[in-house]
Formats: sequence, C-alpha cells, structure tokens
Amino acid sequence: MEKPQLITRRRALITGLASLSGLMLPGCSQPLPPTYGNLLRMGDALTYLSHRTLLPGQSLAKEYDSRDISSFPATGTTNPADRGFVPELREVYGRLQKDAFQDWRLSVEGRVARPGRFALADLQRLPARKQITRHTCEEGWTAIAEWTGVPLSVVLQKAGILPSARFVNFYAYDGFSDSIDLYDAFHPQTILAYGMNGRSLPVPHGAPVRLRVETQIGYKSLKYLQRIVVTDEFVDPGDTGWAWYVGI
Repeated sequence: MEKPQLITRRRALITGLASLSGLMLPGCSQPLPPTYGNLLRMGDALTYLSHRTLLPGQSLAKEYDSRDISSFPATGTTNPADRGFVPELREVYGRLQKDAFQDWRLSVEGRVARPGRFALADLQRLPARKQITRHTCEEGWTAIAEWTGVPLSVVLQKAGILPSARFVNFYAYDGFSDSIDLYDAFHPQTILAYGMNGRSLPVPHGAPVRLRVETQIGYKSLKYLQRIVVTDEFVDPGDTGWAWYVGI
C-alpha cells in the first residue's frame, strides 16, 4: 500500500516543480537554487523549492503594529570604520561617516541599461515603503522594528534592468557580500532601508542604507551597502559557512 503513495508524492513534486516557473518573474524561471549540487548547501534546494512551489505568488511576511516594536540588538560588524574586514573600505567608510554620509553613493551596475550612483537624498526622493517586521537572526533571537526605505524593485527599474538579468549582488563596506534572485529582489517587502523606528538608520544597524529581505533569515539583509551589481550568472559569495537561500 506504500508504493502508490510514494508515486503520488513523487508526481506531486514533479508537478510542483514544473509549475514553479509560472510563479516566477521574467528571468527567474529556474526551479532550483544556483547552489544546487553543493553538498555543503543541501538545505538550499529543499527550502528554495518549498517556498517557490507552496507559497502563493509573492506572499508577504507578517507585518506588525507600532506597539510591537521591541529592543533590537546590533550584532556582527557594528561599525566598518573600526571592525570592517577590508582595510581600504574601513578608511573610506570612516571618511563617509565623519561627513554624515553626504558623499556616500550607492553604485548600481552590471546588467542594467542605465548604470548610476545614488546619493542618500536620491533614494529618499523615490517612492518609499514603511514596514514593521520581525527580524529572525541565525543566532536564534528575534526582534521587531519599523523600516523605511525604497523598494529595491524601484531602483532596479530606474536603472533599467535588462531581460537577461537573473541575480542581484550586494557588496558592503564591512567586507560582506551576498546575492538574491529576481524573485526576492522584486518582492514588495525587499527594500533599501535608510530609516529605522522613525529615525535615520543608525550606524550599528547599517547606516546609511541596508538591505531588508523580509522573507529570509537576518544575515541576508546586508548592512552598510556600497554597491549593487546585477548579473545574468550566479556569483558565489565564497565559503561563508552560510546557506545561500534561507527562506522563513
């Protein structure tokens, strides 16, 4: 009696896999993560496939009321000028911080028709989104905060993302880098945040601008953004010890 059930489940998986492309945005039709086949990232495939197949459309992460805002510890690099992993970037970030980030520019390049550099004021002039969401840290703790920023999709569209684009790569002043696919890049809650709890984003939380990917574990929301590079091929951030896809 077990064999028919096994076949049914297998067919269901195949059907879900085949229909996955229908959920994707143009350029996002791959049914498996780009890390598929990497033994150290075996969890990526299961989580990625489950989310892309089972969640309807681009399901929103839960949003909360202002009364739910909690204390929010700052972990990891708390100031790239002091603890960044790249000496050259430490010096640059230190100078930008002393000038209250007046000279900070976010470079958007790669597979876009109009590469450019965005000042903080440029981002603040674009349509804004405010959301109160839960940050789930890989260390096991959670916190709720209000984030204000511009949807990443708005910036990508302004830069003229090309049809061949598939991944958006982020590079930060503390030396970290990571990437997401276009499905998450165009999620309405994926924003470039410049405000936290009604104030400018503080340095310990990623000033002047950090990424917020509300559908994935906290470390995907890179702080201290320096540049964004759109690519048509996957760029592995290297042996970070973390999974590439960590949906929640």
